[in-house]
Amino acid sequence: MVMNILVVEDEDAIAAPLVEGLQREGYQVSRVSTGADALAAPLPDLFLLDLRLPDMDGYDICRQIRTRSDVPIIMVTARGEETDRVIGLELGADDYIVKPFGVRELIARIRAVTRRTASRPDTNDGIRSGALEIDIRGRRVLINGQELPLTTKEFDLLTALAADPGVVVSRKQLLQDVWDTTWYGSTKTIDVHIASLRKKLGAPVVIETVRGIGFRLRSDPE
Repeated sequence: MVMNILVVEDEDAIAAPLVEGLQREGYQVSRVSTGADALAAPLPDLFLLDLRLPDMDGYDICRQIRTRSDVPIIMVTARGEETDRVIGLELGADDYIVKPFGVRELIARIRAVTRRTASRPDTNDGIRSGALEIDIRGRRVLINGQELPLTTKEFDLLTALAADPGVVVSRKQLLQDVWDTTWYGSTKTIDVHIASLRKKLGAPVVIETVRGIGFRLRSDPE
């Protein structure tokens, strides 16, 4: 099946060669130039989302997409600051590429992102540990039966830790499992997500820091 990519980019000089390059690689490509059009369009197999658009901030678009779908999102922008990357990943983007970039680099990132999302568990099995329940197929997390509003990356991070409660998972492994190895930024983004998870999970579930190694999850029996 041919992958359908939606390019969200308002600058014709950037969008035209990008669309042409992706089409040469065999992708089916559509292009819109505003955030409103991106949100109104049928869901593609992958978004290439520019952060600076004339009507909406790319972060807002990413946030709205994540309320209804786990479709892969690669943010495309001229911004190179680490803070911007962390914010994008925190909101649920799967990767982040900074202009200028080559088509070959973009293709490599698209393939890596689609491999990772395709490898997400697709079974009816879930994970239960004390008060914690993870519905993998439905991508839902419950504490004592109450569903928590987790972002895509928070869900993936918690699932990676909950797969083997009590076992330490290294930062390197979490980057590979949750963010893949195509993003080589600081591991600060892990700390951002861990802090958010701790706040949302509350007392029944404890994420412990193992200094110099990584994290482990402990779920109280009651």
